[in-house]
Amino acid sequence: MEIDRTVAVDIEPTITAQLQQLASTEQIIILYACESGSRAWGFPSPDSDYDVRFIYLRPLAWYLSIDDRPDTIDLPVNSLLDINGWDLRKALKLFKGSNSAIYEWIQSPIVYRAHSNLTQKLLNLADNYYSCRAGIHHYLNMTIGCYREHLQSDTVKLKKYFYALRPILAAKWIVTHRTFPPMVLSKLMELISDRQEIVTEIDRLLTIKKTANEATTIAAVPLLNEFIRSEIESCELAVKLIPKVDTNSTPLDLLFKQYALNSD
Repeated sequence: MEIDRTVAVDIEPTITAQLQQLASTEQIIILYACESGSRAWGFPSPDSDYDVRFIYLRPLAWYLSIDDRPDTIDLPVNSLLDINGWDLRKALKLFKGSNSAIYEWIQSPIVYRAHSNLTQKLLNLADNYYSCRAGIHHYLNMTIGCYREHLQSDTVKLKKYFYALRPILAAKWIVTHRTFPPMVLSKLMELISDRQEIVTEIDRLLTIKKTANEATTIAAVPLLNEFIRSEIESCELAVKLIPKVDTNSTPLDLLFKQYALNSD
């Protein structure tokens, strides 16, 4: 397991045990498990929960039925752990459709289990499948919803700034580089290295968040609000010029068969 400073050492055995028990109970192979929330994004609070996401594989016979079968596994959520996963076939379908979550998972800096080199194979295919248009729309919708619903008052929840800043920087990354964005906020902030006043303000909020709880509120920051609003407008104009992407399922079909045929 790759240990990150945002993962408490005493939680590692708990997460590992949960995944091992799940694999045994469900008779699955967990191909990959990672952190997907604020701890992976780079701005956790001390009381942030652990958002564990995984990709799993069933025995071959499971995939040979004509009946639709469950393709997700969700464990009961508690204040510490939120664990759920997708069947490999579902994950590959969503990868083909440019689902942003799966593109983030395969980049996570916090990996709990890596049974194979699945993530590297997907990263090698990513530029052939990722729709920049779909990605921008996804991150724009996240930003706009958070901005309108949570950042218009004089006092706002601290974490809501990060829930707007990360996706708008992700959308900006796609516009700038025409590829899927990195997961971690610090990498996304390279886009605005020439906007020192914005970087300084974000760094100030990051420092507060390291010791603040999830419910902490702060005075609204007009500078950041204007930055977010301006970038929303810019990305909304840019996305209109980006074409849709047509993709071929064959490489992903082959990848699925490679794993499914060796699952027993």
